This record gives sequence, structure tokens and C-alpha cells, in this order.
Amino acid sequence: MTNFPKGTALITGASSGIGALYADKLARRGYDLILVARSQDSLTRVAKDIAQATGRIVKTVRADLGERDDLLKVEGILRSDSSITMLVNNAGVGAVEPLLMSDVEAMERMIKLNVTALTRLVYAVAPSFVAREHGTIVNMASALGIAPEILNGVYGATKAFVIALTFSLQKELAEKNIRIQAVLPGAVETPFWEASGGSLARLPDQIVMKAEDAVEAALAGLDMGELITLPSVPDIDDWNAYEAARQKLMPNLSRNAPAPRYRTAALAS
Repeated sequence: MTNFPKGTALITGASSGIGALYADKLARRGYDLILVARSQDSLTRVAKDIAQATGRIVKTVRADLGERDDLLKVEGILRSDSSITMLVNNAGVGAVEPLLMSDVEAMERMIKLNVTALTRLVYAVAPSFVAREHGTIVNMASALGIAPEILNGVYGATKAFVIALTFSLQKELAEKNIRIQAVLPGAVETPFWEASGGSLARLPDQIVMKAEDAVEAALAGLDMGELITLPSVPDIDDWNAYEAARQKLMPNLSRNAPAPRYRTAALAS
């Protein structure tokens, strides 16, 4: 990547947990910040602490990205503020109950935030990054995006969408000097888990990562040029094998005749 001034990072879901930690660590790396979240009081506290500790410019935007007018407001900032060089798509909501115990209205709200809002923010910022041939998009996904059977399948599906979008963005934008990353944490010690209807107290300590460790790993993965960062996976060869198997499937995903096993099964019946 060409060396550029750090510029401004816009971080969604920045009032607590992973988003607030991203804000602090990016400010310490030299970024000014635009912090977006629903709670103005929490945003103000985070912004004040970071500005005092780092001397960076920290602005706040109170917005509920599940509400169209608020989402459009943030889109407008991404389109118009030429200082923005990084988007961290961290805002999201989760769920732990299985399909038959979940409220479909809540699931629709989750899709609106985890999928629709994230997509629209990418669409808002990508043209500016391409025009300047510089920018970074970080999408917060989840390990459940590749293991949706573990908890709520709709949540896993929203994160699978984020992973798929990230792959597509990498293919489309990499030659434009745009850095793309998806982060796939497992269980992380943040308020997000409790807000999703779960309890960290019910999970074994060995599978719950501290939020600061997760963000440190995510930023290290970004520095390493990783497209997919899995903070918990000890051996990257395991991911590489997974990805190699996916790539092996690609040439045969669309052909002009069914696979022989289906013809054999039809004859047998």
C-alpha cells in the first residue's frame, strides 16, 4: 500500500465494546475519528476520553442505523467527508435462540442492521475511496458466519452475508488500492453477548476472548494484509485449507449437465 496520511476513521457501534476499543486504538495510530452509535451519552464519554488521551479530533454522530433517516445521515457523511479513509462496520445485533423460539420481527430488525445498513454504508463510501485510490473497509463478521449451526441461524446467515460481501469487494476493489478485511471473532467478552439474549457466564472460560485481545488481533490481521481474520484460530493453514476447498469447487459450480451421481440415482429409481 502507498503511504498516505491516516485521515479519519468512521466507526459504527462505537459507544462500547469492540467499537470503542477500535476507536481508541485507531486514534493512537494517528486517525481522527467519527464515532457512530445510538447512545449520545455513551458516545460523548468515549469521545472525551479518547480525545484527552490522544489529542486526536473525535466527532460523534448519534444514529440508529436500523432507522432509515439515521442511516441516510451517516451515508451522507461518508459520501461528503473527503477526510474519511477508513470505515469500520462494527454495528450489529445478535441472537442466540433457535428459529422456533425467535421472534420473526426481531430477526427482520437484525437483518436490517447487520445486512442492509452495512451494505448501504459500503455503497456510500466505496466510490470515494476508489476515486482517491485509497481507503480501508473493515467489516465485523463472526465465526458463526461459517458455523451457523451453533447458535441462531439468522444471525449466522447475516454474518455469512458479510463474509461473502467482503470476498466480492476484495475481487472488485483490490486493484483500486482499497484494503478490505472481514473479522470473524468467536465469543468475545462485551455487552453484545448479553444484549443478544445470551450469558457469557454459561460459556467455558477457554472459549471467551477478551475484547481488547480480539481487537488487537483484528488490527494485526489488517496490518498483515489478511482478507479474513480469525482471532481464535491457532493455525492459519486450517483456514487456508477451507478456502482452498471452496476454490476447488468454483470451476464446477455451473455446468451444462447434472453430475453423474444424479443420473445414476434417477435410473435406479
